[in-house]
Amino acid sequence: MGAWRPADDAELATGWRLWLELVDRVYPDPSWDGTPADAIRQVRALLSACDSIRADYLAESSAPSVALLQLLESMRFVASFPVDLWHDDFHPLDVERAELLHGDLASFADHVAGVRAALARGGGWVELDRRPWGLPVD
Repeated sequence: MGAWRPADDAELATGWRLWLELVDRVYPDPSWDGTPADAIRQVRALLSACDSIRADYLAESSAPSVALLQLLESMRFVASFPVDLWHDDFHPLDVERAELLHGDLASFADHVAGVRAALARGGGWVELDRRPWGLPVD
C-alpha cells in the first residue's frame, strides 16, 4: 500500500471518514439471510459509501490527492471480483460455496486492512487500531 499524508483539512477529514467506514463493512451483519448475494450487500454498501466519500472530497478539494484517490479507487477494483461473482446468487450456501465466498471476502478484508493501515499511518491515528476501545488515551 502506498504512502499517504494529508495535505489539508479536507484531505484529513476524507481519510478519517474512509477509515471509519472500513471498520466493519466487509463481512455480513447479523441480518444476513445466508445467501451470497446478501453477504455481498455489506460490500456493496461500503462501495457506495466510498463513492460518496470520493464525490464529496472532489467537490471540496481544489487539488485532490492522487494517493487518497487511489486508495478510494482500489476499494472498487479489489471488490469488483467478489461483487460481480456473488451479487446475484440468491441460493443458500453449501459447504463448498461457503468456503469460496469466505475466501473472496477474506481477500477483500485483507485489502481493507491494508487501506486502513495506510490511512492510519498517514493520518496519525495508528494507536486507535492498537488501543482497546474505552481505555483512556495517555
